[in-house]
Amino acid sequence: MALRHDGAAGRGRWVVAALLIAAAAAGAVGWAARPATVYTTQTVALGDVESTVTAIGVLQPRRYVDVGAQVSGLILRLPVQPGSVVKKGDLLVEIDPSVQQATVDAGRAALAGLRAQVADQQAQHRLAAQQLARQKQMAADGATRDEDLQTAEATLASTAAKVAHLQAQIAQTQATQRAEEARLGYTRIDAPMAGTVVSVVAREGQTLNATYQTPDILRIADLSTMTVWTEVSEADVRRVKAGMPVYFTTLGGVDSATPRRWTSRVRQVLPAPPVPEGQGSTKAGSTAAAGATKAVVYTVLFDVDNADGELMPQMTAQVGFLAAQAQRVVAVPLAALTPVAGAPGAYTARVLGADGRPETRAVRVGVRSRHLAEVQDGLREGDRLVIGETPTGGLPWIQW
Repeated sequence: MALRHDGAAGRGRWVVAALLIAAAAAGAVGWAARPATVYTTQTVALGDVESTVTAIGVLQPRRYVDVGAQVSGLILRLPVQPGSVVKKGDLLVEIDPSVQQATVDAGRAALAGLRAQVADQQAQHRLAAQQLARQKQMAADGATRDEDLQTAEATLASTAAKVAHLQAQIAQTQATQRAEEARLGYTRIDAPMAGTVVSVVAREGQTLNATYQTPDILRIADLSTMTVWTEVSEADVRRVKAGMPVYFTTLGGVDSATPRRWTSRVRQVLPAPPVPEGQGSTKAGSTAAAGATKAVVYTVLFDVDNADGELMPQMTAQVGFLAAQAQRVVAVPLAALTPVAGAPGAYTARVLGADGRPETRAVRVGVRSRHLAEVQDGLREGDRLVIGETPTGGLPWIQW
């Protein structure tokens, strides 16, 4: 059918027709519009999942010794300082030996006097023996009295007792002398082990008083092997066992973005928590009350090689005990999984399908960390896991 139009009237009819068609199209679009949703996805990939017990520890030398003074006196020499490397037998401290030397000299003189007395009594004993022999001979001939014979026998026994007494005194004095000579030797303190001097708490010219306790002078440590003293909370300590793999990092480092990681194995879990200072004799009731208000921690020990000297005493260690580990497995964020009520260990996950719509899958997980979970069934590498969604609201979606 042909439409005829001419002039302004014809053009007006065409404009009206165009407006009617546009209004109809707008009505169709409005009928088909509905809110759209934008899904945030993450491609499922392989990764490592570690179930760890985290804790804080302090580094200490595995072997160390506190060197103290066993005699009182003035420090004459202290040739070492913190950081000095010493060998076993090197001189560490020399204390003024004047008093101890005088005591030793006096003991030696006393021993010499006792030995002289012993020699004299032994001579008297020999003389008494000779006199007794003569008295016996004379008594056999009837030329002496019984009283003289008895006196000679008593004299011999008395001199023998005096010799024995003096010998006992010599033995006692010798024992005392050995102790005094040992104290004289204590005025020179040598290194009991090879290592590094990590602290010195005394100075040359200082007077030490060892009458009631042994004053500490310095500490020597073998820094080639360190021990990490780790505090593990009572909620996690049952998960930590001897022989378990463990790793730790320290604060700082050459590159703080990728801190160095040391590995080892647990050596020992101490059976009781450390006793706070000053509570060794606290009654059981008071201890229980204190434990109710303060977190209880247990000490876990493990050793680490320190051949390169990177680890230092008193460093803070951020420790992770590996309770379980899975490598090169399907790993997904725990936040993307929904627990199934009444089914421990069962989860669901949403995966974006080929049509752009999410679908729900049942998922079975294995090892879990704080953020990741090992998926043993339900997901595979390459799946697009839905981890979030955002409704677009007023933006239309047009369907023809």
